[in-house]
Amino acid sequence: MLKNILAITGKPGLYKLVSRGNNHLIVESLVDGKRFPTFARDRIISVADVAMYTTDEDKPLNEILTIIKDKENGGLCSFNYKKANNDELREWFAGIVPNFDVDRVYPTDIKKLIQWYNILIGAGITDFSIEESEEAEVEVKEEAKVKAQETKAKNAAAPKSQTAKGSVKRTNVAAKKG
Repeated sequence: MLKNILAITGKPGLYKLVSRGNNHLIVESLVDGKRFPTFARDRIISVADVAMYTTDEDKPLNEILTIIKDKENGGLCSFNYKKANNDELREWFAGIVPNFDVDRVYPTDIKKLIQWYNILIGAGITDFSIEESEEAEVEVKEEAKVKAQETKAKNAAAPKSQTAKGSVKRTNVAAKKG
């Protein structure tokens, strides 16, 4: 489920992938439901690709979100991250991921994690698995096939008005009298 949830650099919150265009993605905010296009200039990352630093291997975000969900019994996070100081944030996060890398996981990262968790729970997303649903994958593939067929049909129907060198080929039509 997290494969379709996106974070966009410079924009607060999380977004759900709605559709894909030629040069853009259509996303919907999980906070207010507004839809808008994002383009190649926007730095977009799937939440499924995010991991937190630990002293061992990096821990995928979906595993951390699942631990928080179990700790909070599926509800919003009860920890008040807005009023907590850096030491309190690190202490709370150590209860979630005991071996997190203190030097590379900043308090702002912990705040963003809690904020994202609350957004996902508030939007009714409690399945933090990474796999895309087969329906969404099939839908995207079918959409791509239809677009490819439309493009092929459009190209086949278009008149060939240019020669190999790119100059316009002109034809003279003589009217016969008779």
